Amino acid sequence: MSGSGKGVPSALALSNAVTNLAAAVFGEQRKLEPMAPDRKARWKKEVGWLLSVADQIVEFVAKKQVLDNGVEMEVMGTQQRRDLQSNIPALRKIDAMLLDYLDAFKDRTDFWYVKRDSCSDAEKEESTEKWWIPIVKVPPNGLAPASRAWIQHQKELVNQVLKAAMAINANCLMEMAIPESYLESLPKNGRASLGDALYRIITDVEFDPDDFLSTVDLTSEHKILDLKDRIEASVIIWNRKVHNKDGKSSWGSAVSQEKREQFEERAQTLLLIIKHRFPGIPQSTLDIAKIQENRDVGFALLESYSRVLESLAFNVMSRIEDVIVADNVAREKAKKDAPAGSSLEAPPQVPDGADSMTLLDFMGWNGDSEGRPDDQSPSAVDPAQDDGRLMKLPNIMTNLFMKTTHAWPI
Repeated sequence: MSGSGKGVPSALALSNAVTNLAAAVFGEQRKLEPMAPDRKARWKKEVGWLLSVADQIVEFVAKKQVLDNGVEMEVMGTQQRRDLQSNIPALRKIDAMLLDYLDAFKDRTDFWYVKRDSCSDAEKEESTEKWWIPIVKVPPNGLAPASRAWIQHQKELVNQVLKAAMAINANCLMEMAIPESYLESLPKNGRASLGDALYRIITDVEFDPDDFLSTVDLTSEHKILDLKDRIEASVIIWNRKVHNKDGKSSWGSAVSQEKREQFEERAQTLLLIIKHRFPGIPQSTLDIAKIQENRDVGFALLESYSRVLESLAFNVMSRIEDVIVADNVAREKAKKDAPAGSSLEAPPQVPDGADSMTLLDFMGWNGDSEGRPDDQSPSAVDPAQDDGRLMKLPNIMTNLFMKTTHAWPI
């Protein structure tokens, strides 16, 4: 129950429960170290309780049954909904991998943390954006080559997990219906949503997404989120106009269908780049509206669970990057202080092949579709992109249970 005495739908209640549990458990994870045993046990136990609801979300499927007289007949049986059947185990595996990555930092002595009060004013000023995070320290000459290579390898592994969680979360949000309240708040055309300057760039004959993002101000989280909201709104507007067959509707316009589809595709490309260039930004207005108005319990579990795992992976990535930055600063300082002609560099050591398993190796996603139904066979897997683009992942169910009248891509 809320404070006003009004109840909330079951889907939103479960979503809030997963979010609040993650905040209570992972909120204290400010260092690269294993989780406290009591917090880890609480997380595994309580998230298992919440996810057990998914076992009761079923669908009818055709099954063969042999009668006592040997006659084989087809009957309707139940099984867990296919998107949950595929994605819940994948998320549980991602969950376990993230906890294992944190456990790998146990007893690491090549870097350590100190309280901010014990640091110099210069060090405090360098990390004012993360005032709640302890300051990481490395040896005066930086990390050893083996430690540096190991830290970089851990970052790559966590990055793959982050992309997997982001992919599942993005697909789940895409399947959720767009609330009518959000549609009613949209302007009548894409120009009004984007503004004249951004609209001219997107609709220009020569369009380049990188040039577009270089012309806008992305210096703060608020400005990035505002740009994402405006682009998402324009995508919805153009999509509705493309699928609107009534020329007399207020959504009508003189712009051709082909142009609208082209503009929509460009805007979606921008959204994808923003999503992966700034993975830590808050949810957009459209995402919040979908989560609050969603009534599908299965979608609520998938979205909230993938979102909190995405947040955890992003935080672990940030802590690893803090170590890498501290190492680079120490090495640069050591170079300046070193006598002329001396060299502090050593050849980096590459991790053993056994430690260089990818996300697909850990999760058993080998792309083999033998023995699977056509609608559940994994898609082709692309290697992780250096520019942060979303890699394709198998076993991510999309567009299964959306109403066709609301299947607008975001």
